[in-house]
Amino acid sequence: QVQLVESGGGLVQPGGSLRLSCAASGSIFSTNLMGWYRQAPGKERELVARITNGGNTNYADSVKDRFTISRDNAKNTVYLQMNSLKPEDTAVYYCNIVIGFGSYWGRGTQVTVSS
Repeated sequence: QVQLVESGGGLVQPGGSLRLSCAASGSIFSTNLMGWYRQAPGKERELVARITNGGNTNYADSVKDRFTISRDNAKNTVYLQMNSLKPEDTAVYYCNIVIGFGSYWGRGTQVTVSS
């Protein structure tokens, strides 16, 4: 079993920054894919960014050059640094880890960008 605990969400003004963290525990294997997804009200969940244990990354076009995903393999933790936040970034952000054939989700953390 795998558990994911997110932290770091909150309310921020447009142009501001937030850093999300997600710590994984349980049956974690070294080869895995960790990522962040988000879901805004009335919309489907979408990929924000993901990173392999080797450090390869990919991003949604809407967040390129503003968001940075990173991970600490020793701590089984993934981070999402979000800069230049826009109102359209408002959503619940979910952490995800894929291990073999298993995909696990955190409960989500709310990010609200508003003046």
